[in-house]
Amino acid sequence: MKRAALYLQDSHDLRDGLSCVRYAESQGFEAVWQAESRLVRDAIVPMAAYAAVTERIKVGSAVINNWTRNIGLLASTFLTLDDLAPNRILCGIGAWWDPLAKNVGIERKKPLTAMRETVTVLRRLLNMERVTFEGEFIRVNGIELDVVHGRREPRHVPIMIGATGDMMMELAGEIADGVVLNYCVPPEHNDHAMELLEKGARKAGRTLDEIDRPQLIVCSVDEDHEKAIEASKMLLCQYLAQQPHIAKASGVSDEVVHEIQSILGWPATKEQIERARHLVPDELVYRITASGTPEEAKAKVQEYIRRGCTSPILYPAGSNMKLLIDTFAEV
Repeated sequence: MKRAALYLQDSHDLRDGLSCVRYAESQGFEAVWQAESRLVRDAIVPMAAYAAVTERIKVGSAVINNWTRNIGLLASTFLTLDDLAPNRILCGIGAWWDPLAKNVGIERKKPLTAMRETVTVLRRLLNMERVTFEGEFIRVNGIELDVVHGRREPRHVPIMIGATGDMMMELAGEIADGVVLNYCVPPEHNDHAMELLEKGARKAGRTLDEIDRPQLIVCSVDEDHEKAIEASKMLLCQYLAQQPHIAKASGVSDEVVHEIQSILGWPATKEQIERARHLVPDELVYRITASGTPEEAKAKVQEYIRRGCTSPILYPAGSNMKLLIDTFAEV
């Protein structure tokens, strides 16, 4: 499995995550991506930890949002990570989602304009330019990453947009180094995404092949097929209830979503998730995740690759992390 990557969120102990990342590196994985979504675990601290205990594997954010860190802090954060792991850091950045953003006081107006400004200024700062920029969301006057002690050369930190909507996908094709394609969608969902990315790329005089397209894929691997399916149900019911953009993209019916929402609170408890998981149909698990035996999971991931994914970012839904890594190992 070429370019396999690992996705870590909050279900594992953070110190155990260090061991998982080291093992993934030893098995030839290209990257580890750290989530930052709910109010549970930020991405930057784990990324620094992963970078510190590895030598080769790339370390990315999947994804941080462009609203809560000002542009100077954002640039200095990724400069610092690149100091720790030169040329191994990936910046995945997204537009966040409601109701979470709204509940913490963020008004996500004009997300396309905000993202364009963020990517533009962030790239220039990491290129070690002195930047003055008067935008609608970003206004800076003569700022630069003023490195006195250390490397002053431009930093190679690919900027990848975590795009869900059509217009953000097209924007990613135009201005980003790549796109982090979303999870909980069927492989054929990628067909439209490829069209949008290509449309955006043409605006910048590029081709689709010049845009990296890693994709988050929920993956539950177990020698026991049914056990793998049940593990994915536990994960899916929480996403379907709490993240409307995921539910919409997955194609699941509103009736199922509303029934799950009637059980899960915010934040959801393990007991609520256990009660709601039976509402997730087996067919949905088969359609939008790579779940089952090792051979079944690999076959499903290959479907996403055939539809445009360049690097599968495997989100472990089951408890057997070693089996998942071994299943997709490149060594």
